[in-house]
Amino acid sequence: MTETLAQLEALLLVAGETATVETLARALSLSNEQGEAALRDLDDHYTRHGHGARVLRQGDRAQLTTAPEHAVVVASFLGVPQGVKLSPAAWETLAIVAYRQPVSRPEIEGIRGVNSDHTMRLLLEHGLIAERGHADTPGRATVYGTTAEFLKAAGLRSIDELPALPGDALTPGPSPVRGRGERPTV
Repeated sequence: MTETLAQLEALLLVAGETATVETLARALSLSNEQGEAALRDLDDHYTRHGHGARVLRQGDRAQLTTAPEHAVVVASFLGVPQGVKLSPAAWETLAIVAYRQPVSRPEIEGIRGVNSDHTMRLLLEHGLIAERGHADTPGRATVYGTTAEFLKAAGLRSIDELPALPGDALTPGPSPVRGRGERPTV
């Protein structure tokens, strides 16, 4: 491991929750692009050498987290109950949010064809989704996106690791939410 990667690791350890790439890069006297590359290199190092840590990415933010393959032993050590059990309706709603974010409740209900109030409340309570702003439509519906907790639970380092869906699997029609064609940032 290079000195820069060791310093980056130390910064991520003391940062706690998440730190921006810009802040990390500035602390290491790197450009943002070099900071991005260093985060990738650190995560690659962890993966290649079987470390128990991974770099979790949320848009322009990064966090040090435990590797998904060690989740059971970590949860046992901390006395945390094993994973949240979700109903098929909750999984369906969570998938819609993950792939369509930012997405409003009316859009979710349009895709599912049923009321999603209870399911959305459950996902919010478990910290798997969060409010991300408001749609640029009449009524300015609240829009939702996934959280770092979702990424951890799904064993993903970034939302970009979601597998591609065939064609228009979640597309009932054009979305009124600005930025629909862009990859989501969580």
